[in-house]
Amino acid sequence: MSDNSPVSDVTSAEATSFWHEVGGRPTFERLVRRFYEGVRTDEVLAPMYPPEDFEGAIQRLTGFLEQYWGGPGTYSQERGHPRLRMRHMPFKVNPDARDRWLAHMRVAVDELELSPLHSEMLWGYLERAAFAMVNTFEA
Repeated sequence: MSDNSPVSDVTSAEATSFWHEVGGRPTFERLVRRFYEGVRTDEVLAPMYPPEDFEGAIQRLTGFLEQYWGGPGTYSQERGHPRLRMRHMPFKVNPDARDRWLAHMRVAVDELELSPLHSEMLWGYLERAAFAMVNTFEA
């Protein structure tokens, strides 16, 4: 008997994950690319990124988010443990930077037009993560 289902390299764990439910890598790429459109023009956030490495930043954040949400573990395979606070320590992440980051991410999340449940789950995580990255209260 022939199985007419499409061939896929998605594991069974990925197939039941948030990552899969919201559309997999294409959804996370759309999210992150839209987010960085805002970051590129932000007077506080843009200087934190070398202009020649925006694509690298896009790929790293996409990989991190898709791994966190149940997609492939490529991020950790390539970069090791995420260690988010440690990786952000060289940058001045104050409440203003956090709020700007969240504003750009809010636009990106809203444009995905996810179900209310998926949108709130994703936003809740992003908001908690942003607050955890604050490492100074200096202006």
